[in-house]
Amino acid sequence: MPLVEPGRKAPAFSLKDQHNQIHRLSDYAGRPVVLYFYPKDDTPGCTKEACNFEAGLTELRKRGATVFGVSILDTASKARFATKHGLTFPLLADHDHVVADKYGAWQQRSMYGRKFMGVARISYLIDGRGKVAKRWDKVDVNKHATEVLQAVQALP
Repeated sequence: MPLVEPGRKAPAFSLKDQHNQIHRLSDYAGRPVVLYFYPKDDTPGCTKEACNFEAGLTELRKRGATVFGVSILDTASKARFATKHGLTFPLLADHDHVVADKYGAWQQRSMYGRKFMGVARISYLIDGRGKVAKRWDKVDVNKHATEVLQAVQALP
């Protein structure tokens, strides 16, 4: 499926986190939601991105925002990743990539000349009305959490 354009309604989701708690987008109506897709738990880039979000979590929460990291690995993998790196926000397990597909993050990728389907590093900021306020297609894991915080602060 194509990427969700800013201004469009964000697709609904219901996924389990590292504690087997179910999170639905509808549960967060009226608040900003940061939904970031990442390829794999506990890899260098994904760890850097997650730890940067953790470091900025207090400021994001002051703005009422909730952060969700999403990848296709299972809840046990998410639990190990969260524990190892002290991540306190929900990491959602999208085993069958249904949510990644709805958001256009399930894409053909290439590594060492081999093509495969996988999760692209794409993020969305969803406003309190459930609309996509901003989308990041090219994420620099070193600066992304700061860019997201600035976008959350700019929400009306």
